[in-house]
Amino acid sequence: MATPAVASIHDISLPKFCKTGGAISVRDVSSPESIVSKWLSSFESTLSSGKVSELPSLIHEDGWWRDQLAVDWEFHTKRGLKNITDLLDGRLSKVGFRNLKAHETGQFAPKKETPIEDLEWVETMFSFETKVGTGKGMVRLVCLPNGIWKAHMIYTALQELHSAKEIAGYHRPHGGNNSLKGGTIEGNWYERRERQKEFLDEQPTVLIVGAGQSGLNLGARLQSLGLSVLIVDKNERVGDNWRHRYRTLVTHDPVQYTHMAFMKFPDNWPLFTPKDKLADWFEIYASAMELNIWLRSTIKTAEFSDETGMWSVEVTRGDGSTRSMKPSHVVFCTGHAGEPRVPSFPGQDSFTGSVYHGSQHKDATFQGDVAGKKVVVVGTGNSGHDVAQNYYENGAEVTMLQRAGTYVISAKTGLFMLHEGLYDEGGPPTDDADIFGQSLPIPVQFALNVDGTKRIAQAEKESLDGLRKIGFKIDFGHDGSGIYRKYVTRGGGYYIDVGASQLLIDGKIKLEQSPDGIKGFSEKSLILADGRELEADVVVLATGFDSMNTTLRKAMGDKIADRCKEVWDLDDEGEINAVSTNPLYWMMLLLINCVDVATFWPPQTVVHGWQSGIMPYLLEVPGAPDQGTRRGPGGMIDW
Repeated sequence: MATPAVASIHDISLPKFCKTGGAISVRDVSSPESIVSKWLSSFESTLSSGKVSELPSLIHEDGWWRDQLAVDWEFHTKRGLKNITDLLDGRLSKVGFRNLKAHETGQFAPKKETPIEDLEWVETMFSFETKVGTGKGMVRLVCLPNGIWKAHMIYTALQELHSAKEIAGYHRPHGGNNSLKGGTIEGNWYERRERQKEFLDEQPTVLIVGAGQSGLNLGARLQSLGLSVLIVDKNERVGDNWRHRYRTLVTHDPVQYTHMAFMKFPDNWPLFTPKDKLADWFEIYASAMELNIWLRSTIKTAEFSDETGMWSVEVTRGDGSTRSMKPSHVVFCTGHAGEPRVPSFPGQDSFTGSVYHGSQHKDATFQGDVAGKKVVVVGTGNSGHDVAQNYYENGAEVTMLQRAGTYVISAKTGLFMLHEGLYDEGGPPTDDADIFGQSLPIPVQFALNVDGTKRIAQAEKESLDGLRKIGFKIDFGHDGSGIYRKYVTRGGGYYIDVGASQLLIDGKIKLEQSPDGIKGFSEKSLILADGRELEADVVVLATGFDSMNTTLRKAMGDKIADRCKEVWDLDDEGEINAVSTNPLYWMMLLLINCVDVATFWPPQTVVHGWQSGIMPYLLEVPGAPDQGTRRGPGGMIDW
């Protein structure tokens, strides 16, 4: 079952570039290398000349260009030759694309691909330079009936600034005493670190709220560019955002898909990471990366000045003291969700059992001896299944309550099919895999995922059939596009199966359906909308979370929160809505994508604020594109 179709501007039909005139191998005897070389040479010539009038000879009329910071300091997805031309007109000469070079070897060298039936293209990864930096991209070329090759999909991503090299690799710090400014008389490494962590000699340029995977990654990347960064977190220790979760939690994503910036997980790291092990790794990472983190600290007040482009922030520390600071940027790295969504029901106060939200679940044993107790778990997403499995394994009689369909994909089969050939053992370099993974416009990914979701369903047919047999509603998502569209449009609605599905199939965990939800509680039961009663000693509300804006409002107040857009779903162009917005940055990423997206934040922050235009330049970048004046939510801002 797919989610009933509701018209969306991001529902697209992919064209057919195969049947007209036969397959590529029949229509064109040229090698993929020669096809790419000829097109890339013409493309570079057009870009360097700034003649957008020549683009129709190189880009298909219904082509796409997804750009991340190479053309300007935004994320763009443009569909159609006219929209692409409008984006580039007046900008090409300022951007200064040059030295476009296709990969010559490896997985992303020129090759012919058939992503779905009747759609063939030649694709390659390429590197490029602009006036301000270097980057990589992908191009997918299709052959028209007249034998002319044109780009149907182009992707460009700026990765590094010429004037702000990362302090890594060939540019790594010296480390010796003779490299210390002022010599050891002004302090050795340890003494200087102690002052640096307390910001006794300078103000932080960037204030990051949250020391989880996104905050740590971004902090490491920004500091590698020489920026002063402070991370504040309410917890006692780095990693407590994982330590404090339920006892049996293990990551649902494999290790190859979850590496951190500069410091990958060791080769002997487990495929799926227990929460406490991951928490300890974050603590090690923070120390190794020399991150400045204030624990047991929260934002007391925060004000932004449109006139100065600066923040005035008061931070309350663990000892009760308050520090005032004036950072140029504030980044919220508080997770991909907001505050727990905790419903209340008539009669709940009269219920003699225990009721709590899934976010409060630590372990079934925290409820005492649960053997034989009746537990109802409301919700069938990841948390609902994990909590139900935990209670079952501790001897409880568990019933899951499902209101609407859920997409189910197994961690042992389908999850690996999602990124097969990319994030595998022995796969391509992670940086290149990230480029490839981001290179298709998101609406195109949705369309292609329909076929991939069908392949996964076929591979997991036995389990899915077993779930259907017991009445479990399986929802393959909008248009049958699977997990990715559910994630980016609503942040949930799926279960990555780590064992609970089989317990349901075997009847070890019971299932009840209630499409119209819950009516209320009696003294001993949960009452469903149709009047049925489920006797319960414990009710766990695995009902999800509100938008991350609720966390922002709680921490920063209404004045700031009211200036921020809602997060999730796609904007009109097809980029994830409000990942960054005036006057804050958002880093709302899961472990699986905090590295590749964090790659783009440092260049944006070094040059100036992204989207809003209210952040000042941090470093002078010769040749940076002139953005002129644009209107942000705060008014007319001159970049």
